[in-house]
Parts: sequence; structure tokens; C-alpha cells
Amino acid sequence: MARSILELRGLGKEVWRGIEAADYVRTERESWNDRMSPLDEAVNLLDLEEPARRVLPRMAYDYYASGAADEITLRDNRAAFDRRRIAYRVLAGVGERDLATTVLGERVAMPVLIAPTAFHKLAHPEGEAATARGAGAAGTVMVLSTLSNTPVEEVLAAATGPVWFQLYVYRDRGATRALVERVEAAGCRALVLTVDAPLLGRRERDVRNRFHLPDGLAVANLLAEGYGALPAAETGSGLAGYVSDLLDPNLTWDDLDWLAATTKLPLLVKGIVRPDDAVRAAEHGVAGIVVSNHGGRQLDTSIATLDALPPIAGALARRPGPAPELLLDGGVRRGTDVLKALALGARAVLVGRPVLWGLALGGAEGVARVLAMLRTELDLAMALAGARTVGGITPDLVVATA
Repeated sequence: MARSILELRGLGKEVWRGIEAADYVRTERESWNDRMSPLDEAVNLLDLEEPARRVLPRMAYDYYASGAADEITLRDNRAAFDRRRIAYRVLAGVGERDLATTVLGERVAMPVLIAPTAFHKLAHPEGEAATARGAGAAGTVMVLSTLSNTPVEEVLAAATGPVWFQLYVYRDRGATRALVERVEAAGCRALVLTVDAPLLGRRERDVRNRFHLPDGLAVANLLAEGYGALPAAETGSGLAGYVSDLLDPNLTWDDLDWLAATTKLPLLVKGIVRPDDAVRAAEHGVAGIVVSNHGGRQLDTSIATLDALPPIAGALARRPGPAPELLLDGGVRRGTDVLKALALGARAVLVGRPVLWGLALGGAEGVARVLAMLRTELDLAMALAGARTVGGITPDLVVATA
């Protein structure tokens, strides 16, 4: 442990005089770090990734952080927010603000949900159960991944707020149907079908690390069907092998109808970036669309989600009849990002990687702290932009830069 400056002063004048200014600053910084956790020190979500990288095994960190191929889309998801500016209103009477909204009829404390991400026990022993508790503390929805390390029943038992379930369709339709019935019985309130992963994108960090699940971890909700283990990763990613062997790459729009007939839950599709696909999803009666490119983890150089959002919102607005609710994920790190996404047509956003950093650093409390930081930033952004409610975040607030 680093010594405080008072202890150094007690060493005597000669030693004290020999300490350079840089040593003084470094020693004070190290002492402060000994007293403060990374969660306490973090000023924003971007401050959390490096401390999380230090506590996570390399394979786990790279799995969470990486994108496909050259990671161009991963970076562009974030850059797309920087390509927009806020044309704020003044004299808007923003002394009281309300961040609450609804998603699929669920009231949430803010328009920020937890995105589905896999294998939370790589970050924390309590895994997805801790994430669910953090979501509940923040008053929002958690979307639980098919590739959860924690059984859905345990997650729902820990949850104090709504949980949706992200679904992959397996080649074994009996196993898929059984999984849907199981998550319904457990209490999940919506199904989110991922449609952008007929195969797994080539995530080169995972290839180099021979990604696999450590002993004791599995795809918990598929153990009974015999699909709980990832194959050995002798020459690449074990997850890529799992997806190639077990998930159905031949899904069509007819399968969306099959799934809708299989479940009583509201159905969303996740992974749409084209207006024509969004309109077709609406024609098939989905309740919601997640504009998503899988966090830049599937097809590299695909369009950034914030760039895809306005054309999709416009196409759905021109279509007669009720429109599915639009959600967006990918690159959300700031309250101003949330504001921009809502102004451009999203009802809410989903956040993935920062939640994992919070989970790694502090379990359920860390997840809640991540969401609280984003809420604080959104509240300030709304006040400064002249929006007292989420409904006051209108398209005229955002302009694109050249």
C-alpha cells in the first residue's frame, strides 16, 4: 500500500527533500486509489472500462469488449453520436423534470434498459442474478440472454423489476419451444428474437484467446436439452463453434410467425438496421424493434445504429397503422447519447458493456451505479436542452454535423 504524504514527511528532511514533485503526485494518487474503489472514482461510464479490464481475466475482458474483424463498426457506433449536435431550447421552465416512460406498457424510471449480454459469471460470481438486482434498483428492464450462466428461474427470483428474454432459435425446434415455455413460466414479460446472427461474427480477440467457458460455467438454460456446453476451442472460438453447430442459420420471416404462434408474450426483433426490414417486421405484427448491429460484433463495417435509426423511424411513420416501438443499442455511453437517440426516433436505449464493467467492479451495486450515472447525465442533458419530460425530446433538438 502506498504511504500517505504525512507518513513521508515523518521520514525526515533529507528523505523528504529527495522526493521529486512527480513522486509526490504519484504517491498521493496511489494512496487515493487505496482508499477509493473504481466505482467511487468514476465520473462517467467511460471511466469504468480500464478498471474492469484490470480485474477481469484477459479472455473474459476481450470477450466482452471486442467487436468483429477490425472493429470498425464497434468504434463507429460510438462515433455516430459525436456526429450529432444538440440545438437546445432556452427559457423552457425545466426546474422539474420527469425521466419516466413506458416500454411495451411497462413503466420504467428512465428510457434506459439493460441489453442482453452473455456469460455474466465471467464478470461476477452472482452473474445475471446480480445484474437483475441492479436493474431493479434502477427501476428498469433487464433483457436476459439465452447464453446466460444463471437459470432463468434464479434470475427472476432475484429480480425486483421486469425481465425480458433474448432468444436464439436452435436447430432443435423442440428445445427452442421448451425454452420459450420455460421463460414464460418463469415470469419473463417479453421475447426479444435476435435476427442478425445466422453465424457468429469473427471476433478475432476470441479466436486468439481460444474463447471457452471455464469449468463450472455453462449455458444454464439449455443444460436439460444437452446444449449447455461450448465445444473445445482448439483452433478458434468455442462460442463460434457452438453457434455454428446448434443455432438455426436458415431463419426466415415465416419463422417469426412460428414464434409468434408459440408464445403469448410480446415479441420484439433485435438486429434490424434497414427500413425495409423494419417495415416487414411491422407487417408481421412485432411489438418492438431493436435497431442493433450486435454491438459491432457481427458484420464489421455495417452501419452504425444511430445512423440507421432515422430512416427506420421515418419508414415506420409513413406506414399506415400502429408502429412497433423502436429501441436502440450500440455505443450509448452518455446521457446526451440517450437524448439524441430518443430525438431521432427511439423510445428507449439499451446499454450493454458498461453494465458488465459495473458488474465486474461491484456486482449488483456496480450495475445500479452505472445506471444511476447515466440517469444523472440524462437528467442534466434534458434540463440544458429544454426538455422537461421524455416526450419533450423532439427531432428538432438534434442536428447532424457535416
